[in-house]
Amino acid sequence: MENFDESKTKQNLARAFAGECQDGARYQFLATLAQDEGYFYMQTIFKTHAKNEMAHAKKFYDFLADNCSVKQKNIEICGGYPFTKGTLLESIKDTMGAELSQSENVYPDFARVAEDEGYKDIAKSFLFAGSVENCHKLMLEQLYEKLKGNKLYKSPTPIKWKCSNCGFEHTDKKAWDFCPSCDKPQGYVEIPIDMNSGS
Repeated sequence: MENFDESKTKQNLARAFAGECQDGARYQFLATLAQDEGYFYMQTIFKTHAKNEMAHAKKFYDFLADNCSVKQKNIEICGGYPFTKGTLLESIKDTMGAELSQSENVYPDFARVAEDEGYKDIAKSFLFAGSVENCHKLMLEQLYEKLKGNKLYKSPTPIKWKCSNCGFEHTDKKAWDFCPSCDKPQGYVEIPIDMNSGS
């Protein structure tokens, strides 16, 4: 097993920790954009994603803390992080790209290195995080296509719409403008996402 303090896995954990912290912040910014545009349920999705990213960050931080043999004053890392500014739609598209990169390139590569260096538990953790990033990407793709096509609250066939505030449900091709039960605006309607579609 590679000496952890001199391993590439240590550097990759530090990079992953920093990246996940930034991802968590970016999802909070997305949540604010969604709220500003009246998409309150979408805001909840982004806050959940932010929570997921911070859970990954904590896992990577704990691996660092548990495996470093000496107290680290500072771990120098080098990594690029996406920085974009735009509308909610543009920001969702940019975030999709970041999640795609992490799920298909970054975390599989980090896992391979950890496996090669003898850190099987860390390798698994990288792969688990990558699988979550892929789920985020799939959800973002659907949100992007629905928002772009003005289909967040429309369906070609009748489906069940549910108010995320009071739980009221109704089956129709279109969600209500204001919930008949609690009067919350359409942005509180749960957006149907098919995680089995693969797109």
